[in-house]
Amino acid sequence: MTIDSINTADPTHPTVKPVPYVGVQFVAIPEFQGIATSVGQIFSAALSGDSSVDDALKSAQSVTTREMTKAGYIK
Repeated sequence: MTIDSINTADPTHPTVKPVPYVGVQFVAIPEFQGIATSVGQIFSAALSGDSSVDDALKSAQSVTTREMTKAGYIK
């Protein structure tokens, strides 16, 4: 079911209801789930006013760079 969903995803119609954007998200590395969770939490803090947008962006970049380096994608 997962492979079928990936193979049939239509980037020009990414949701059930019409939206003003195109694209789908699929990242085929095992580290993505952890990075996405961390970045989501960081952005949630910015949205709730617990941190600034600039701090959230810096933190998200730092987490992502650290994890990608640890995994060997960045030397």
